Amino acid sequence: MKYNCGIYGGSFNPLHLGHVRCIIEAANQCKSLIIIISNGQERNEIDVRIRYRWIYSITNHLPNIKLFILSDNAKTKDEYSESYWYTDAEKVKKFAGEKIDAVFFGSDYDTKSFWSKCYPHAAMVMFPRNEISSTEIRNHVYTYWNWLPSVVRPYYVKKVLLIGSESTGKSTLTINLANFYNTNYLEEVGRNISQRSGTDLLMIPDDFTDILLQHKVREREAIRESNRILFVDTDCLTTFFYIDFLSGKEKEKNAQLAKSIADLNSYSLVLFLEPDVDFVQVGDRSETIAADRNKYSNQLKELYKEYGFHFEVIQGNYQQRFLNAVSLIDQILR
Repeated sequence: MKYNCGIYGGSFNPLHLGHVRCIIEAANQCKSLIIIISNGQERNEIDVRIRYRWIYSITNHLPNIKLFILSDNAKTKDEYSESYWYTDAEKVKKFAGEKIDAVFFGSDYDTKSFWSKCYPHAAMVMFPRNEISSTEIRNHVYTYWNWLPSVVRPYYVKKVLLIGSESTGKSTLTINLANFYNTNYLEEVGRNISQRSGTDLLMIPDDFTDILLQHKVREREAIRESNRILFVDTDCLTTFFYIDFLSGKEKEKNAQLAKSIADLNSYSLVLFLEPDVDFVQVGDRSETIAADRNKYSNQLKELYKEYGFHFEVIQGNYQQRFLNAVSLIDQILR
C-alpha cells in the first residue's frame, strides 16, 4: 500500500457514484482508510444514521475501511470555519489512533483548503471531480437518478397508492402506470388470500391478518427495486374496510392491526378511483357493493379522510383516468 492511514470525508448528502469511486480508489491506496461522515446537526441534512448505513453497505466487504461520524452545530456550510476545523481534526486524529499520512478529496476543494491546514504533514491526494454535485442531485434527484447507488435509491422512491371500491379499474391502471414509468408495482395482496375458501364471503380472521402483514412486508421489499416510483394497489385501510364489511364481530384484533399499519404508512400521491365505469363481475365480487357503488365508495373515502390521507379523485373513461393519473404523477416527479 502507498499510504498507511488515509482519510476521505464528506457529508454524502446523498451518497452518489462519484463518492463511490473516490472511496474505492482511496481504499486501494491505504492500509487503513477512515471515511469521515460530516453531520451538520443544524443543517437539515439526511439523517446521519441513513447516510452511515449507505456507506457501510458499500464498504463492509473492505476490511481496511472504518467509518467515523463527525458532528457539528454550524447552521450553514459557510459557517463551518476555522473555529471548527482544528478541534474536529483532533477528534479525527484521536479516532485514527495513528499518524494520518494521506488526505483524499475531490477537486471541488483545492490543495490549500482546510484539509492541508488541519493535516499539514499528510499527502494531499486530489481526485478529479467532473460528476454532478450532491447539491445538484438533491435539487433534481429524478433527473440524475442514474447517479444514485442502488442502496440510496429507495430513500427517494415515491409511493403512489391507488384505491377505490370494487371494479373501478385500479388494478389495471396500477399495472399500466408501472409499465409506462418503467418501474414495479405491488399487487393487491388480498386477491389470492381471499380465495382460500373459494369465496371471500367465507374469510376467517387469519386471512385478514395475513393480508395486512404480507402487504406491508412486500411493500418494503418492492421499494428496493423501484425505478423512481412504486405503485401500490390498495393498502391496509382498504383491507380494514373489508374487515368491517365481511367479518362482523370477529374484526377487532385485525382492525387494531390495520390502524397501526396505517399510522406507519405515507404516500407521495393517493389516487381515488370513482365507481363511474361499468361494474365487471370477476371472481366473487360483492353484489351488495355492486348494487350501491356510490354508497360504499363514499364510505371508503371517509375512512381515508378520517386517517388524514389526502387523495386526488380519478374519474371518467379509462383514457381520461390514465391521462389524469400521468399528469398528477409527473407533478410529483418534478
